[in-house]
Amino acid sequence: MSLWTLIKTTAALVVLAVLGLTGMLAYHVAVEPLGGIFSRVIPDPIRVADRQSDAELAAMLDSAEMPDIDPGEKAFQKAHELLALGKLPEAREKLTAIVNVFPASSSAPAARRIVGEMNLDEILSTTHMAGKQVHVVKRGDSLLAIAAKFRTTIDCMMHLNSMLELRGLQPGDELIVMPLDFRLLIEPNRKALSLWEGGRFIREYPILGAPSSVQSAKNKTTITSKSAEFEDRRVQPQSKEYRAAAKLIQLAKPSVRIQSWDGTGDRPGGAILLRPPDMEELSLLTRAGNDVEFR
Repeated sequence: MSLWTLIKTTAALVVLAVLGLTGMLAYHVAVEPLGGIFSRVIPDPIRVADRQSDAELAAMLDSAEMPDIDPGEKAFQKAHELLALGKLPEAREKLTAIVNVFPASSSAPAARRIVGEMNLDEILSTTHMAGKQVHVVKRGDSLLAIAAKFRTTIDCMMHLNSMLELRGLQPGDELIVMPLDFRLLIEPNRKALSLWEGGRFIREYPILGAPSSVQSAKNKTTITSKSAEFEDRRVQPQSKEYRAAAKLIQLAKPSVRIQSWDGTGDRPGGAILLRPPDMEELSLLTRAGNDVEFR
């Protein structure tokens, strides 16, 4: 055999070997993994992925900090989008779900504030008559008698009927009345006082301060009386000074009052303190006999 023939034969065998090896490598990758040298050159990609996933999972579990997941935040973002689109009923539904289902969410305080403002706008508006009714005055009626009949207050009736001062009632007059059947939930540790209608959240107010006697209180009580003071003297709802007077709500047990404080001067002792505008709202929406719960 000539040298040239030997070279050509050797070259052909090398080409065949390379083609065979290439084919086996392709089979290893695309069809079924092969053992031996092929696993060292190109490992099974599925096993590599599995090992990598296991390693990442183990690292995540061993980590001191786990990723925070706040489902309330996602619901709040959706509610914000609905508000921007003017879809108020749908937005309120989302926000109310955050208040009721995710009360510990970072978005819950903002949700309670927005829902409270929406609720208050409806409650104090005479264009929204849900929960209200019209009473036609009869001979012998008085504001005090009407208030007692409908479980409301003179103050609330004067507000709903835009009465700046007390006037005589005439038979046939129409008065909008709204029963004040709300209950108070006081949470001293959370520094919050909220208004509820049954199981429906209405409004929340921040507590500026509270006496130590209520810090650990967990009981139910009632509002025993309401009053207003102007220049160290008590005034009635029909008085011209009533709007500018400081409102007071007295509770039964523990015997503590709720009152306003503007943050200046000495802090009043023995009272649950609210901001003046909040106290004005709360006084307008409550009556003697309302249920109160400490939690």
